[in-house]
Amino acid sequence: MQEHQEKIAVIGAGSWGTALSLVLADNNHEVRLWGHNREQIDELNTHHTNNKYLTNVLLPTSIVGYHSLEEALNGVEAVILAVPTKAIREVLKEMLPSITDPITVVHVSKGIEPDTLLRISEMIEEEMPKEKLSDVVVLSGPSHAEEVSLRQPTTVTVSSNSMEAAERVQDLFINQNFRVYTNPDIIGVEVGGALKNIIALAAGITDGLGYGDNAKAALITRGLAEIARLGTKMGASPLTFSGLTGIGDLIVTSTSVHSRNWRAGNLLGKGQNLDEVLENMGMVVEGVRTTKAAYQLAEKYGVKMPITTALYNVLFNHAKPKDEVDLLMTRVKTHEMEDLANVLVEKELQ
Repeated sequence: MQEHQEKIAVIGAGSWGTALSLVLADNNHEVRLWGHNREQIDELNTHHTNNKYLTNVLLPTSIVGYHSLEEALNGVEAVILAVPTKAIREVLKEMLPSITDPITVVHVSKGIEPDTLLRISEMIEEEMPKEKLSDVVVLSGPSHAEEVSLRQPTTVTVSSNSMEAAERVQDLFINQNFRVYTNPDIIGVEVGGALKNIIALAAGITDGLGYGDNAKAALITRGLAEIARLGTKMGASPLTFSGLTGIGDLIVTSTSVHSRNWRAGNLLGKGQNLDEVLENMGMVVEGVRTTKAAYQLAEKYGVKMPITTALYNVLFNHAKPKDEVDLLMTRVKTHEMEDLANVLVEKELQ
């Protein structure tokens, strides 16, 4: 645990932002948790709970809720950005007037912006002038907020174009319950974290259809190959996808009832349409927007992504989930190791 206490603003009082605030508070940092809902912030400051997102979790009294961005950002040394991908640009624009000195931005969301096809770190760099941005760091990995808030053992990865910045953020978060590794491959970490939500949606669909563990295991395995194919084309290291932000995050998100992407897919498999699912969820399902972005990226890079294409058809072309799953099972036969071999060969040629 660090001896030096830092002032840290956590922007976004959802389940993940709140759970990470708890980790930082356990490490004796001064934590300012900002949210746009005044009632939620009042609850946090009065009762030290955030029951909409983390039921029956008592938060440390050292976490102070803020409704004013200006007050939350005053004098902070780092900002944890924990808002949905679609809200990142808007929130950054609102933050800028309150930032006087360069800060480190740690983003903990998992997505890719449709149409621009930018990763979140690229969005941040595009929105923030250099004189206000010190470094961008991504924190990702297999981590349910519900378990982190109960201080159950969790392991994540931080990555940045600056390893010094990544190691500093590692020091901010690491403790006996929250293990943090560093990885220099920021592209792979962001791509793995974003695209696993697509596979989790698809895994939820197979469960909703009543298919068994065999089908889900196959989907996860082939999904990992799909993620690695695209990620490597985008400049990532293939090895990253065998780590925490690849197979680790993929497993936890595709198999757990805590996963909102799995739950959304499960409802789709049971016959609900997308609008009904999103209304019933009541929370952002990042995999929906990411499916559109990944579909566009596959076209851009000429990468075959059959699971992504099938899910895209379900979400945006009103295809029936069972029809798309059946099409996946009847694809042209191929050698299992062919995809991996192609990825490795292409990486060597780059």
